[in-house]
Amino acid sequence: MRAYHVTYARDESGWWVASVREVRGCHTQGRTVDEARRRIRKAMELFVDDARSAKLVDNVKLPSAASKAIRLYAALRKQADREDRRASLAARRAVRLLRSGKLKMSARDAARLLGVSHQRVHQLLTTRTESPD
Repeated sequence: MRAYHVTYARDESGWWVASVREVRGCHTQGRTVDEARRRIRKAMELFVDDARSAKLVDNVKLPSAASKAIRLYAALRKQADREDRRASLAARRAVRLLRSGKLKMSARDAARLLGVSHQRVHQLLTTRTESPD
């Protein structure tokens, strides 16, 4: 499957103009990026045989402030996902300690101490342990 690089840029009237780098003269527009994406594939059918199965690699041109905000969000989301995995592992360890050994606490007592539901305590006991990043 061939990949084509598609650039989406906003014009002065607010439309998104889509252009395929590898196919000279292949461009279209749409009121939204999604609309331009759908239309560019149709436009490609006029130029190349594999347009329907081709992979489109999107490059949406945005103002630098918007690009920076997206990069910051992506970095923070990645960090939050790592922390979620670490917290989940810590919760599993805590549940195992509270529910076994000398303590042998009930699921409801363990849940109250951890600030989760007793159903979540049962889930944590049966979930396979993963290592954090």
